Amino acid sequence: MSKDTVQDGLVVSMDYKLTVDGEVLDSSEEAGPLQFLAGYGNIVPGLEREMAGMKIGESKDVVVSPADGYGEFDEEAFMDVPRNEFPSDLKLEEGIELNVTDEDGQNQYARVENITDESVRLDFNHPLAGAELHFNVKVVALRDPTKEELDHGHVHEEGHHH
Repeated sequence: MSKDTVQDGLVVSMDYKLTVDGEVLDSSEEAGPLQFLAGYGNIVPGLEREMAGMKIGESKDVVVSPADGYGEFDEEAFMDVPRNEFPSDLKLEEGIELNVTDEDGQNQYARVENITDESVRLDFNHPLAGAELHFNVKVVALRDPTKEELDHGHVHEEGHHH
């Protein structure tokens, strides 16, 4: 099997630009190419699927529907939390983003929707839930993963955390 196209089990380096509603939200221009291990769900499913078979140097525009991206907006994904459960030194404001730990000890992202004297309403929807994602991607390099990367199912980059 030739290693010159994007396929599961290879580490793909890509330049990309993400546009939502005509606004560029994210791009690899500053940080350099993003690396991901194909086939391991490191990037949104719709984009991963569309990139399969791309060659080095090839670029492509991909439109990813919410279901294949960060999910549909979930009206149920809100939670009211008693205000006294938040650390007193935390400056609570509408729109700030928090990392909260759920019952399973999983880190979850939440945004403060609104605040009353008694409680804080958190929105657990991903900020891009319900959004149609427009990617422009270009494959810049392909390589075999290290054994460690394969074991962990994701790329180990120096000082780069997702």
